[in-house]
Amino acid sequence: MYDKILVPLDGSALAEDVLPHVAEMTSHTKSEVILLQVCLYDQPSEDECLFPAAIDREAEKCQMAAERMRYLNSVAQRLRKLGFNVRIAVEFGYPAERIVDYANEHKVSLIAMSTHGRSGISRWVYGSVADRVLQAATVPVLLIRSSAATQDPSH
Repeated sequence: MYDKILVPLDGSALAEDVLPHVAEMTSHTKSEVILLQVCLYDQPSEDECLFPAAIDREAEKCQMAAERMRYLNSVAQRLRKLGFNVRIAVEFGYPAERIVDYANEHKVSLIAMSTHGRSGISRWVYGSVADRVLQAATVPVLLIRSSAATQDPSH
């Protein structure tokens, strides 16, 4: 059915709410599950351009990637213990754009992700990565509303 399923995670328990659904979908298949975390990484500031030695951007980027890989490895290990074929990836850029680009570059057949369930002003202020992915993706997108978000009236 779906050969490659891309699961974007942001490190939160809310984002991981999609995992049981993905596990159910792939339990009797040989689908590959790709866990992806996108690090928002800003361009150097004007001060950094004038004084580049002040901040080692490459070292900072490597540290960010290592932290994300540790997190993704822990999630992947849980899924592998259940018999799933899991790969992990860390990308840098704007989350929605990188998710869609990654899906296209790696020919995934489904993007599965949780929504944080924001509405009203918080949705307007923070935006919605899930909405942007849904609008831009060229493959099917499965959106699962996080159970924790539905219980939290502040969202």
